Order: sequence, then structure tokens, then C-alpha cells
Amino acid sequence: MVLIGLGSNLGASSGIIHKAISALGAFSQGKVTASGLWLTSPVDCPPGSGDFVNAVVKFEPLKDLTPHALMKGLKRLERKFGRGEAPVKNAPRTLDLDLLVFGELLLNDEDLVIPHPRAAERRFVLAPAAEIAPRFIWPGTQNSIRALLESLVSDEVVRQIKV
Repeated sequence: MVLIGLGSNLGASSGIIHKAISALGAFSQGKVTASGLWLTSPVDCPPGSGDFVNAVVKFEPLKDLTPHALMKGLKRLERKFGRGEAPVKNAPRTLDLDLLVFGELLLNDEDLVIPHPRAAERRFVLAPAAEIAPRFIWPGTQNSIRALLESLVSDEVVRQIKV
């Protein structure tokens, strides 16, 4: 199972997230399951950054899809949705796609770190992930996503968007 985090705080964010969720089907050998949409406060972003719309999806990757190839595909998809080079770190963006986990893989090379190095410390990732994979054990820990969320100490403001 792969988990992908999605975020947007520029443009029609909810629509962008929905379209990106559909586009992620190109990497899946079956159904893509998506969390609901969450409105979240910006974390580690420049002053004045707007709130994000976030979601998490899970799917079984295509049979021969490697984590590096998936990451390249995610970057292409971000560009397709209008993301350019950021003028500063964590600047507002139309679409951010993070490869959170790739099965139970632990990877740390110069191009890619899996699981995502900060995801298990972020409510805007764990809250939507807990909707669709609450019992999944986060790689490198002995904790489920639900347990990580319940033990998280954070001042992030997150709320599910009613659609």
C-alpha cells in the first residue's frame, strides 16, 4: 500500500485536490481510496500563507512501479497542476504531493526518504490518513496511524470540510 499526502493553498484548492486524486489513479493497480478534505493551518510556511486543503489517498501501486519512479510521476503531476519553483521554502502552492509511505519500505538515499521524514509529526497528514488507514503500522515504528495521531502534541488547527 502507498499513502500519498495532498495539499493546496493557492487557487481553487478543493477542486485541485479532487482532480489530483483522480489523476493518481494512473499509478494504481486498483481503486484509489481518498480521505475527506481537511482545512488546515499552514505549518513551517512563510508569514501570511493561507490555510491548506489537505487529503491523503491510499492505493496499491502498479506492479513494476518503484518509489523513485512514483516520486518522479508525482513531481510531473504537481507541475501539470501549475506548481512552479518556490521562491522560498514552503511557499504557497497549487498542489503539493508527498509520498508518505510505500508499503513497509524504509529508504533514505540522496533522492528520497521513505517514510516521509516529518509526516508522522503532522496532524494535517495523520488526521486524514487515520480516516483511511487507521490500523496501518507506520514504517520504522510499532505504532498505528491512529496511535500516532492520538499521541501527537501539536498546535495545528485542522478540521474536516463538510462536502
